Amino acid sequence: MSELESANALTCALTKRMAPQPALIPKGPVRVGVDIGTANVVSVALSSDGTPLAGEITPARVVREGMITDYLTAVKIVRNQIQSLRDRLGAELKRGASAIPPGTEAGNTKVTRHVLEAADLEVTAIVDEPTAAAKVLGIKEGVVVDIGGGTTGISVLQDGNVIYTADEPTGGTHLDLVIAGRFGISIEEAETRKCDPTYQPLLLPVVRPVLEKMATIVCRHIEGYSVSAVYLVGGTCAFPGLVQVMQEELKLPVYLPQNPLLVTPLGIAMCCEG
Repeated sequence: MSELESANALTCALTKRMAPQPALIPKGPVRVGVDIGTANVVSVALSSDGTPLAGEITPARVVREGMITDYLTAVKIVRNQIQSLRDRLGAELKRGASAIPPGTEAGNTKVTRHVLEAADLEVTAIVDEPTAAAKVLGIKEGVVVDIGGGTTGISVLQDGNVIYTADEPTGGTHLDLVIAGRFGISIEEAETRKCDPTYQPLLLPVVRPVLEKMATIVCRHIEGYSVSAVYLVGGTCAFPGLVQVMQEELKLPVYLPQNPLLVTPLGIAMCCEG
């Protein structure tokens, strides 16, 4: 099984365990990953051998350009998600991990840690988002690009080690702004249309300049590195046409796993120790 096939199997297994679908009851210790993103907060529970047990997702606007800006709401959401996981799994969840966009360590690491501690989790790791995604993808060479609601994060891997990370404020919310401006609609309606398969082909010409900007960001940050392939993760990467734009701009193979929104949360849970 290739790395991408393995990642797809993991995300598909987790999809079947996302609330309100039944959880897989654990037989031993549980690892928890919490991904506090710009558009969603996602919490994931894995067994000690990495089997997806359960997941929670809540739409939220608690992060801006990679930084937690609404601490109290973030705490409330994470508390509710962890309690729901505890109830669904019938297990005492003690340890958890989280992630932040590259380059936001100053201040953001401490705030993120405090959010998880407020949910009564001992924090075992705070990693950068693309590095977490790389654990799910199982790659040792290439570039992981994590495009969420607010930022585009880049990690360059060589020999299994992350040798460079970067993050810039361009993501899904920028698509929403362009769509809202073009059609004179609210941000909420723009988000709805962006996620609607019937609208997406009509929206591609409208948002293409933003997609090209994302590709330009990646191109600038990987300049000078020997890159064999690019792997896309994050909810925004599910927008049809992004892969083609990336391939055209980067002149490299570009791969998109199934359920890209769940890749980073899964990787975060894998980083949870103990």
